[in-house]
Amino acid sequence: MKTVITYGTFDILHRGHINLLRRARALGDRLIVGLSSDEFNAGKHKSSLLNYENRKVVLESIRYVDYVFPEENWEQKLTDIKDYEASIFVMGDDWEGKFDFLKDLCEVVYLPRTAAISTTEIKNSLNPEFDAIKN
Repeated sequence: MKTVITYGTFDILHRGHINLLRRARALGDRLIVGLSSDEFNAGKHKSSLLNYENRKVVLESIRYVDYVFPEENWEQKLTDIKDYEASIFVMGDDWEGKFDFLKDLCEVVYLPRTAAISTTEIKNSLNPEFDAIKN
């Protein structure tokens, strides 16, 4: 069985997220998602509109996702790949090159983002002051 692993906050779910999850799942037999915990997001100075539990329920309901677990820190990816026996690590291409150090453990794939959609753009359209808040 080929396991694909990916990570993210997955706040304000949109077609870009679904496209990424669908394409990631198509690379293997199962897709597991490390979902950024609220504490990890706070440490990254990142906010989300929905808390971890709400984001987890939404992700678990998506047919492409087989399992969701909390992402608590950057370093856990190394042990997660081993613990979940992941064959493929997937991230959006805006992270290109940042996770190449994982290539000793598994295949690393950077998928193209969906054009003209992003969580940040959605947040900014809902609240123009969001950009000032996140910085």
